[in-house]
Amino acid sequence: MKRTVRVSCIPLALALFLALAASPLAAQPAHRPAGHPAAGAMAPAADEPGAEPIVVEEQSSVTHHTVTIGGQKIAYTATAGTLVLKTEEGKPRASIFYVSYIRDGIDDAGRRPLTFSFNGGPGSSSVWLHLGALGPRRVKMTDEGKALPPPYTLVENPQSILDVTDLVFIDPVSTGFSRPAPGVEAQDFHGVEEDIHSVGAFIRRWLSANGRWESPKYLIGESYGTTRAANLVDDLQDRHGVYFNGVMLVSSILNFETARFDVGNDLPYPLFLPTYTATAWYHHKLPAEYDGDLHKALHDAEQFAMGDYALALMKGSALSDEERHAVAVKLARLTGLSVGYVEDADLRPVIYRFTKELLRDEGQTVGRLDSRFTGHDRQDVGEITEYDPSYAAIQGSFTATLNEYVRDELGFEAPNLDYVILGGRIEHWTMPEGTYVNVAEDLRHAMTQNPDLKIHVANGYYDLATPYFATRYTFDHMELPKELRGNVSMSYYEAGHMMYIRASELARLKQNLAAFIQNSEHIEK
Repeated sequence: MKRTVRVSCIPLALALFLALAASPLAAQPAHRPAGHPAAGAMAPAADEPGAEPIVVEEQSSVTHHTVTIGGQKIAYTATAGTLVLKTEEGKPRASIFYVSYIRDGIDDAGRRPLTFSFNGGPGSSSVWLHLGALGPRRVKMTDEGKALPPPYTLVENPQSILDVTDLVFIDPVSTGFSRPAPGVEAQDFHGVEEDIHSVGAFIRRWLSANGRWESPKYLIGESYGTTRAANLVDDLQDRHGVYFNGVMLVSSILNFETARFDVGNDLPYPLFLPTYTATAWYHHKLPAEYDGDLHKALHDAEQFAMGDYALALMKGSALSDEERHAVAVKLARLTGLSVGYVEDADLRPVIYRFTKELLRDEGQTVGRLDSRFTGHDRQDVGEITEYDPSYAAIQGSFTATLNEYVRDELGFEAPNLDYVILGGRIEHWTMPEGTYVNVAEDLRHAMTQNPDLKIHVANGYYDLATPYFATRYTFDHMELPKELRGNVSMSYYEAGHMMYIRASELARLKQNLAAFIQNSEHIEK
């Protein structure tokens, strides 16, 4: 492996004062997004307290590697670095960390697809898609996606999409090694609109710095990253004339009304029901008639959700006792909960109660990101779980391997900076007041103005963070013209929010994403 370290000739030459993050985002549930777990799920990844001010420079480490994908050895160049965003007056605003993978030996880079990738949170680095699904290296796990005992290791990823597209993984401000410039408030980047402006500025700057404006361009986001992607593709197109060929949404949430269990908002209950059913099926809590047939169970749940269940919720207290009991019996049958529990919940079992209740009699809880995973609380009583066992299963391995990989294999050093995996430096995320965030309208607007824009959505059946049925509902209510509805495709996986941690589903995801990119009419096959 050859390594070249480059530092730009124009350093910021400004002191970056580092401070501990204040209260985690989890302390403000009204602003907690529905993607990855609450930011408080892990300790704040703060920079070293009391560290001396450091000089921040735009820098990069360039290394050269090979990976075997589909039996073909592919040579590529990896760049781990930072780009500095500046005002038009040249004043630094933020330093954005990224890792890019560019396939070697391409004669015409302008014809080579290029994909920008990010995760969600908000407040998450790009580590999950980077080292779980798309990049040339992957965290070694069991075939079912469970962590192996430490020390954790990376292995070659034969399911990387580097064979069909170059990749740029972006860490938004306050994640990874990305930070606001000295004297700039971090909160200036922590909001729905603020976020897309900074990420969009990075993309435009990267395209210019690397001569890739003519490349077929794609976005891929996961979780809140899908919120970012839908909003971003419209903003870049509308305000800056940057047109994309496609957007890939992994575990999507575009309309937050579909996932907020607020008083008076009954929409999430029928939309979460099929995932409750999938979870109960996986843990053998459904009637025997569904044994071995997940799709029959899901079909029945979907029909009930959009039929008798939705009608009962709309009726509210006008529902008769007989109707109420009949709905409770059906709901219990499809969720694995008892009829009495469902009636006590007023036919409205919220997600955090469901994950605690389903396996209570076995002394277990189920995961939110991936409801195949189970955990144990200190006590079986109580209404909500102490932690998400599906997040706990991946947190340590991704954190350790990313830190080792970036510094050792990619050769990037950021003295006195911690690599922020998730949420530790974000106190508050600015959402529009008085309404639910709904960027589905932004995506509709982008698609109508750019009818060549294609969308692919990947959904996990066991994802209780961004349920697949809520995503389908969102797209069914986008009011797209008939001639554009065919631009949207969806795929489904027998895994959770990070469906790619299960080996069989990673292979299917790779196949579907690669086909999506290759089928673009703008790409020479």
